[in-house]
Amino acid sequence: MRDTAAAHYNREAMSLQPRNQRLGYAAWIAVCIIWGTTYLGIRVALQTMPPFLMGGLRWTAAGLLLAAGLAMRGEPVRHLFRSPAAWRRFIIYGFLLIGIGNGGVVVGELWVPSGLTAVAIATTPFWMVGVEAILPGGETLTLRKVLGLLIGFGGILLLVWPDLWAGGGYNRSFIAGIIAIQIACVGWAIGTSYRKRYPHEVSIPMAAAFEMIAGGVIMLVVGSGRGEWAHLSFNTVTASVYVYLTLIGAIGGFVAYSYACEHLPMSTVSLYAYVNPMIAVVLGAVLLGEPFGPRTLVALAIVLIGVTIVQRAPAAKAVVIADLG
Repeated sequence: MRDTAAAHYNREAMSLQPRNQRLGYAAWIAVCIIWGTTYLGIRVALQTMPPFLMGGLRWTAAGLLLAAGLAMRGEPVRHLFRSPAAWRRFIIYGFLLIGIGNGGVVVGELWVPSGLTAVAIATTPFWMVGVEAILPGGETLTLRKVLGLLIGFGGILLLVWPDLWAGGGYNRSFIAGIIAIQIACVGWAIGTSYRKRYPHEVSIPMAAAFEMIAGGVIMLVVGSGRGEWAHLSFNTVTASVYVYLTLIGAIGGFVAYSYACEHLPMSTVSLYAYVNPMIAVVLGAVLLGEPFGPRTLVALAIVLIGVTIVQRAPAAKAVVIADLG
């Protein structure tokens, strides 16, 4: 009788695998589309929303909604409020991944087009390799990794060089935006490396929810200190975009990404990082009239070639470009 039940369970599990895999690919496509559009959404939201308040309101709301949903499903939450160590990690990782990671992107998009921002964010694996090389127990730099780094940053240089000299001199605003975006990449790289070494003792979704809350609150504090509340306003477009960034970009993207990671090989899931910049570049050009031409396409190709070399270097762990948008 027990053998019959086990055989029935195994047949059901095998029948579910193809369906779960199909849903996994659907989730991966959703990640490509959702996270490819967030850069455009940020650019539009900044029309009436100051940068840190926009990010702070978005991530705080997303984290609270996600935590509430998980609690309703039975995830343990109450014990977290009695764990200073857990909150210390939420604050540290929220600061690095959300506060610096997303905060740098939001600030950068004040002066850098959304498509170029997405391409610049593609350098995140390079910073991860650098951070890992200097941390105790990290992976050493190999000649192949260095070659990938040089090729990737060469692509970024090709992308931004003409804009650095707009108007016959230094384009200070554009330079500031590029620096902010690269600081975002560094924040994400450090946060990811430390999170890998000191993981949370709760589920990944619950940890993400409280990291969103911690990072969002930090951004709200910064925005309040900068006096951004006096400049906060909404219109129909920016309000709709804010809701999209919160519900679809943050929560929906995370849920789809988690499902894809669970049912597809990580090497397959990581390919979204090659799709996102292309979606962002096309959307920025079509909807906002952002620059789009052969130089952008060549620069994007060079950056992705560099990423491929770094990811396929011997003994290298899979590095995934995160959603900083």
